Amino acid sequence: MSDAVPALELDDIQSGVLRPRPSPYAATYILLRIDDRKDGRECLRRLGSVVTACRSAAPVEREASVSVALTYEGLKALGVPQASLDSFTWEFRQGMRARATALGDIGESAPETWEAPFGTGQVHVVLVGLAPDPARLEAAVERARAAFADLSGVVPVWRQDCYAPPDHKEPFGFRDGISHPAIEGSGIPGDNPFDPPLKAGELVLGYRDEIGALPPAPVPEALGRNGTYVVFRKLHQKVADFRRYLRDNAADPADEELVAAKMMGRWRSGAPLALCPLQDDPELGADPARHNAFMFRAEDATGYRTPPGSHVRRCNPRDADVAGVVRLHRMIRRGTAYGPPLPEGVLEDDGAERGLMFAFVGSHLKRQFEFVQSEWVNGGEFLGLGDARDPVTGSNVGGDATFSFPRRPLPRKLRNLASFVVTRGGEYAFMPSLSALRWLSELTDEASR
Repeated sequence: MSDAVPALELDDIQSGVLRPRPSPYAATYILLRIDDRKDGRECLRRLGSVVTACRSAAPVEREASVSVALTYEGLKALGVPQASLDSFTWEFRQGMRARATALGDIGESAPETWEAPFGTGQVHVVLVGLAPDPARLEAAVERARAAFADLSGVVPVWRQDCYAPPDHKEPFGFRDGISHPAIEGSGIPGDNPFDPPLKAGELVLGYRDEIGALPPAPVPEALGRNGTYVVFRKLHQKVADFRRYLRDNAADPADEELVAAKMMGRWRSGAPLALCPLQDDPELGADPARHNAFMFRAEDATGYRTPPGSHVRRCNPRDADVAGVVRLHRMIRRGTAYGPPLPEGVLEDDGAERGLMFAFVGSHLKRQFEFVQSEWVNGGEFLGLGDARDPVTGSNVGGDATFSFPRRPLPRKLRNLASFVVTRGGEYAFMPSLSALRWLSELTDEASR
């Protein structure tokens, strides 16, 4: 096997797979249902001229982009041949609703509580629009809408408008969108100089992954190559509950910020505890060249700086000693806020919907997203923490969950954690290459029999 770095076919890979997002930006998610397969194919044919490729002459700060993904039910609705449908991964064919218990979507997050049409089989196409500002976003959305506006067999069933504010903060008040891996052959740099680039096959089908293998891909090659899997989740954040928990478990406002940082693994500015464990450093938090430049094993193996059970250390243990090979579970995560921010200092819920639309990109649904969600976020065995769950995003149902962090002379233990994040819905989707969009648009009823 050659050690040469493969050149990714960036003209064929959708921008939503690898290309960084502008900052700040506006976004929208539109879900479509296909009632007529011929109209669905025509819609994809038209979208082929609207969807943006990873290789683009436009700087990301000025570019508006559109990406398109399809659920398993959507591929069926298009009339994709059964042999091709059967070649998709088992988790994808089952769908997120069927995987809910393993993902920790129980209690308030159970599929029975999800927003329609999530989990109903009526979500067939996911359109994602991104732009540096709302005006350019709406122009991009109009181009996408023109692809189905006159097709009665393609029906828009849901839309969620989102935004990434200039301060990059998500509804809990933490700077977001910091960690992004480098990918071999993409020309897109990562933001941690100590972390070697990931093999392209971890994120794009048709290339070798971290174990030197080609990830299982749908057939024929025209359908699978340069595509990937994308997990979409709408996550409601209980901001008032989170603030009250900090107040009730801290001695004073400064201690509240420390507790919040210990739970997250970063200060609200984005500055990592790994580099400034005693107090926030907003200048560091705002510096993309420094705020993710750290590892764990050499300087913080026991977690006196960044607790082993904190959110950022669970989701990416980096070089920490954990059960399993960390690099086999890496993926691209992207979160975009929705809903109005809860004003500073407000401790009572105002009834507004707010949270994140989350997208996870990777070639291996099972060992990337599902593993991290079930074993790292909603479990603690890999860190020797028993059944302790993520203190920020974990499924902490029952009110008896705890979070401990190392402290001299004795660890500090927080009790009665609640679920601060509630799943409102989600779907597993496949984001095909641009050439695969053409392949799908050219399907015939005879070929699908």
